[in-house]
Amino acid sequence: MAKKGKKKVVKRVSSKASIRKKELEGPKEIAERIKKIAMEMVKEIEHGKNPRFKTKLRGRGNVVFDEDLGIITLGDKSATRTFLNIAHARKFLQTTLVMSKTYEYLTHNKTASIREVYYELKHTIGNTKENTFEDQRESDACIVDLEHSIDTIREKLNVHANPKGTLYGDITLVDRQHHNDTFNCLKLGRGGWSIMSRMEPHEIEIKKINAKYVLVIETSAMYERLVEEDFARKNKAILVGTGGQAARGTRRLIHRLHFEHKLPVYVFTDGDPYGWYIYSVIKQGSMALAAHSSLLACPTAKYIGMTLEDVEEYGLQNVTEKMKPTDIKRAKEMLAYEWFKNKPWQNELKKAMQLKIRIEQQALANKSLEFVAKEYLPKKIKNKEFLP
Repeated sequence: MAKKGKKKVVKRVSSKASIRKKELEGPKEIAERIKKIAMEMVKEIEHGKNPRFKTKLRGRGNVVFDEDLGIITLGDKSATRTFLNIAHARKFLQTTLVMSKTYEYLTHNKTASIREVYYELKHTIGNTKENTFEDQRESDACIVDLEHSIDTIREKLNVHANPKGTLYGDITLVDRQHHNDTFNCLKLGRGGWSIMSRMEPHEIEIKKINAKYVLVIETSAMYERLVEEDFARKNKAILVGTGGQAARGTRRLIHRLHFEHKLPVYVFTDGDPYGWYIYSVIKQGSMALAAHSSLLACPTAKYIGMTLEDVEEYGLQNVTEKMKPTDIKRAKEMLAYEWFKNKPWQNELKKAMQLKIRIEQQALANKSLEFVAKEYLPKKIKNKEFLP
């Protein structure tokens, strides 16, 4: 296993065609892949063989950084589970139950939360006292195994977690799964639109956009400030509020806005290691979802702030916060990540560890409430004051 924080760097021929194919896959294609695995199991049983289920290993030792694509991906290591292995039997049963249920969702145009999947499948087996599932973590793990086995994301299995994230700006969407409702996110009030967990093209169509770029904002308070200052309309921007680490549906939407509509993506977070990591997850993907980076990441995204240079430039020394030991630990880990090894980020991380300070987005209110919308962001965007 690779040492913590140090990931292998690989160079491989990127296949834009294969990535595009994954983007467009709908319920029918995903259902067929599940059916194919099931039929292979049936064939093995009919021939007196031990039925198998194969999935990818997701440990850190199988995470690689693809330099050509600029994203974090999974390597080629895999794990095989067999029914006649006493150590595998229970998990094998659980996995086939999840396969059957998700196939049902896909072929009957149904969706379910991961909590609903758990309760739908939980029952006592026959004349025993054994339950199929004792805890939702067991069914969740099987869903993850399945999505990696058939090389797709959970949302394309018609399964989702709780949504998180908000969208505001002159963008018109069509909800194809709900009477083809058509709405413009600039006309939904100051709250904007709550981003769904499932943001696939066959469910949510991005019909029209009148914007120059996408601005991704870490904190809900800053998102609300920019809405109140009418930043989206005045600057022709699409605002995406993540409320912390971006949820999968939010990352999928940002990815689609960039690749389908060629919009630049700028990320605006607190000036600390956790904010910077939120940016890197949007840009390169995450280690936890390395297999899905081609559907979630935006390799050309740029970081727009906050930075420790902002503290000096805007005279914010009196409104900084002290870094906690966990912040320092996080910064040390990030220094070793391949995707942070460019000079600008190495300098930023080292400076943070040296000064042991962090700066929040809301600290810009020290200048004035309007400062972030009228001066800070327009200046950085106009002068391209980004970190890569």
